[in-house]
This record gives sequence, C-alpha cells and structure tokens, in this order.
Amino acid sequence: MVCGGFQCSKNALIALNSLYIIVALILIIVPSVAKTQAYVSSLYIVGGIIACGIFLMFVAIIGLVGAAKHHQVCLFFYMVILFLVFLIQFSVSIACLSLGDNQRQGLIEKSWNSASESTLNDIQRSLHNGNGCCNLYTNVTAHPDIQTVPCEGLPCCEGNATCPKCPQCFDKLDFLWENGLHISGGVGLFFSFTELVGVYLAVRYRNQKDPRANPSAFL
Repeated sequence: MVCGGFQCSKNALIALNSLYIIVALILIIVPSVAKTQAYVSSLYIVGGIIACGIFLMFVAIIGLVGAAKHHQVCLFFYMVILFLVFLIQFSVSIACLSLGDNQRQGLIEKSWNSASESTLNDIQRSLHNGNGCCNLYTNVTAHPDIQTVPCEGLPCCEGNATCPKCPQCFDKLDFLWENGLHISGGVGLFFSFTELVGVYLAVRYRNQKDPRANPSAFL
C-alpha cells in the first residue's frame, strides 16, 4: 500500500505518538531522579518539567486512541491541541534563538532575584567545576537591586571571609544560558515541526475511509 494510504497514515500516527510517550516518560522520570539524588533542589523546576511530561503524555494517549480506533472526536481534539502546542512551541523556540545579550542579562537577573537562598547556594557551589562563585556580580554596591547570599564555605573562599578570589557568577551563568537557549531553541524548533507533521497526519487520516469497513460508510 502506498504511503498516502489509510494503513500508512495510521502507522505513522502511532509511531509519532509512541515517540511522544517516550519523551514524556523521560520528562517525568529524569527530574524525579534528579530531585531524589539532590542534583536539583527547586521543587518548582522539577514540578514544571513533570507537568510538561504529563501533558505530553495526555496528548499522546489521545493521539494513540484516535489512531488505533480511527476515532473522529479524539482525532479532532488531538489535532487542535497539537496545533496550539505547535504555535506556542514555535514562537518560544524562535524567541530563544533570537534573544539578545541585554535581554538575556535581564532574564538572568530576574531569575537570580526570584530564586530562593538554597537554590542560589546550590548554583554558587556548582559553577566553575565545583570551585564555586560568589554572588551574581562581584561589585555588589554597583548592583543594589540584585539579591546577595553568603559565600562563606565555598571552595574558592579558601577560608577567607571576604572571598576575594571568588569570581562572580554572572559570566558563567551568561555562558550557560546562551548555550542552553540555543540548544533548547533548536530542539524545540525541531519538535515543533514534528507536531506540525502530526497535525497533517491527523487531518489526512481523519478524512480517510477504513478499507476494512463498509465502503458506503462515510468517515
């Protein structure tokens, strides 16, 4: 049977949503393990990633049910939800790839100010290969609106209470954010096109007739 046929559309939809289920399981399991092993201390980050995984799992299950049973209602809601997700993900991915230096700095500062003290302590200890960094900027007085946290006990302090040898965290965070935004933007852009493919397959499959069904039946 040609690839444009009923069975091919069905198999393609099942394969695509099976991939989405695998990705959803990764989004659910990995943050849970990271939280258990204390790699990530923020419950908001872990909860947000798990929520995205659960939502993706829900959409994929709708797609699988619609594909397996040729269910018109499931396929309709599936393609509507998937198209909305495509619009949001495509827009966010483009924004990540086009973010400028000043905009990225503003996001880093807002994220730093909104983070809890325990989260900032984890960040300070983890940067620079575990040697640590002290606060977002070295010159604290020049940035009075930026949150500060104690730096005593960091490896870079070397027992000195003022930690003169500790670098500021902004330079490393800016490098990580730049790479992270480019990677996440590229991956998000790639997956947004798979969602567009899913919408196309769902629309085509929904309007096809099952050759095993009554030929006179309209689907």
